[in-house]
Amino acid sequence: MTKQEKVNFVINTLYKLYPEIPIPLDHKDPYTLLIAVLMSAQSTDVRVNKITPLLFEHADNPYDMVKLSVEEIRDIIKPVGLSPMKSKGIHGLSQILINKYNGEVPKTYEALEALPAVGHKTAAVVLSQAFGIPAFPVDTHIHRLMYRWNLSNGKNVVQTEKDAKRLFPEELWNDLHLQIIWYGREYSPARGWDLDRDIITKTIGRKSVLDAYYKKKK
Repeated sequence: MTKQEKVNFVINTLYKLYPEIPIPLDHKDPYTLLIAVLMSAQSTDVRVNKITPLLFEHADNPYDMVKLSVEEIRDIIKPVGLSPMKSKGIHGLSQILINKYNGEVPKTYEALEALPAVGHKTAAVVLSQAFGIPAFPVDTHIHRLMYRWNLSNGKNVVQTEKDAKRLFPEELWNDLHLQIIWYGREYSPARGWDLDRDIITKTIGRKSVLDAYYKKKK
């Protein structure tokens, strides 16, 4: 297969498997999505989705959030991990949103990444999932699969994002990054991987990855 044929195979397979694409983190607006994505760092979406309702019951907008102390926020979100850093970030960014943006979440990488505890991936998720702005957030699943599929060199997520944006049509980015995440979880996980179920990797996978898989299975 040529590289373009591989890209087309990925796109077509993912759209057959996931014609409707749920967003993994529960939210109701850009602000609650921003907070949920921030909380998901080094945690799981399942765990975050259990904790965000508890937090949003107290404060689901920046004006109510700043009425809570950092310590109160930390006590609520402690189960998701890294709560000291995340609680300061949530409180701090909420105050900035009030002071600079009339309580609204901004719609640019520059403005989002200037907020406390908000990195490039978090900004990309908010832009794509809250505002429909083309972005390609790269998480561990996408980074792993782009390498397995021989569509990126796997050196770092920055390069993986560049490769994904170069290879896939911009109008598909917002769907594809979610489809790849769901596919990675269901068919191509890091652990407990069954290549017979992973039709994309089995068809277009990097030779060294396939060889290592079969060697391990022996």
